[in-house]
Amino acid sequence: MSETVRVLLSEEEVDNRIQELGSMISRDYDGKQVHLICVLKGGVFFTCELAKRITVPVSLDFMSVSSYGDDTKSSGVVKIVKDLDESIENKDVIVVEDIVDSGRTLSYLLDNLRSRKPKSLRLCTLLDKPERRVKEVDVTYTGFQIPDEFVVGYGLDYAQRYRNLPYIGIVELD
Repeated sequence: MSETVRVLLSEEEVDNRIQELGSMISRDYDGKQVHLICVLKGGVFFTCELAKRITVPVSLDFMSVSSYGDDTKSSGVVKIVKDLDESIENKDVIVVEDIVDSGRTLSYLLDNLRSRKPKSLRLCTLLDKPERRVKEVDVTYTGFQIPDEFVVGYGLDYAQRYRNLPYIGIVELD
């Protein structure tokens, strides 16, 4: 089976929206420091670009939580692959994710992080597929709502491929 990738959101559209999100976060956290938690692997491209556009002090940490294998659908099994390197207690935390799909992974992750007593905890996602939601999650900052298609690029992958595309594309299996 082969696949092709069709552009859904251009590099320029993605870049412009990340600038807008950075401005919103900078306004909301004026006078504070924000601690970004990048959800690996997919969130790394978005997190780096977002952090560059936030004007308040930023600290970063990384976490890897997975509910996907090499398929296009969530397995439903959530596991922490890499935990945080430092405490988030009393910090203003924003979890940065590439995509919110079923909500299973993020619901688990947010519950886990709340138990670590951050001062505040919000979620920022580049892409949101609300029609796929199985578990509700409160998304504070959303880049784009997209249709129920399997997307790649800007950190999102299909079997570890296409993460490096500078745009968001739809995978079409032939």
